[in-house]
Amino acid sequence: MSVLLSARGIAKAFGGVQALNGATVEVEQGAIAGLIGPNGSGKTTMFNLITGFGRVDSGEVRLGERNITNLPPDKVFSLGIGRTFQLTRVFARLTVMENMIVAAHRHERGEGFRMPLARAGGAATRRRAMELLEFTGIAKLADNRAETLSYGQRKLLELSYVLMAGPEIVLLDEPAGGVNPTLIGTITDRIRELNKQGTTFLIIEHNMDFVMGLCDVVTVLDYGTAVVTGPPEVIRSDRRVLDAYLGTAEGDDDDAAA
Repeated sequence: MSVLLSARGIAKAFGGVQALNGATVEVEQGAIAGLIGPNGSGKTTMFNLITGFGRVDSGEVRLGERNITNLPPDKVFSLGIGRTFQLTRVFARLTVMENMIVAAHRHERGEGFRMPLARAGGAATRRRAMELLEFTGIAKLADNRAETLSYGQRKLLELSYVLMAGPEIVLLDEPAGGVNPTLIGTITDRIRELNKQGTTFLIIEHNMDFVMGLCDVVTVLDYGTAVVTGPPEVIRSDRRVLDAYLGTAEGDDDDAAA
């Protein structure tokens, strides 16, 4: 497979704090890739730099053969990188359908939403929106205001919103965080189905069962550096990962004995 997304040698400092220190993350086309590490390891900073929500100090971000380093977020979005956030970003006072119309217009214009909803939401747009809402299981909520949705439903709306643009790759920031097990199952199934249809994923997640059961390859960040990349079975057996993130079999035995 060819590399679809690469962030190579990425460095970013905030004042005296070095959030990323020459970190490299690559995602092959068609993969479901995971990005894990402890709080403060630089995962969300990496997402922000890839998607234009922060400026890279040094290093390079590429989508295929195209250098997209430090492009603005709407340009990155229009080029085919969709992204969700750890704390969902939906228009709370708009209905679910209106959120989808905003997403469609944003993709078409490659910029912020500036058109009245009545003009932006043509029949074809609404049909596509409803298809995606059916796919994510929230079509029955199309006329509800987003602020009335549960947290898990908002996650599904944000995924639906991103999919309106037909992205090549979707970056998901903690899709299972704060979500009940039933909706986690729904999100997992939808990611797998989209992947079968050709969508590539890069996922930040603290839920290790979710990551290890879903991802083809996982990269571990620690103190702003990528310390190991490999399939889940390799990550599980890497001593640095076992000690720092997942715990060890010996520790589990000690706990059980206690």
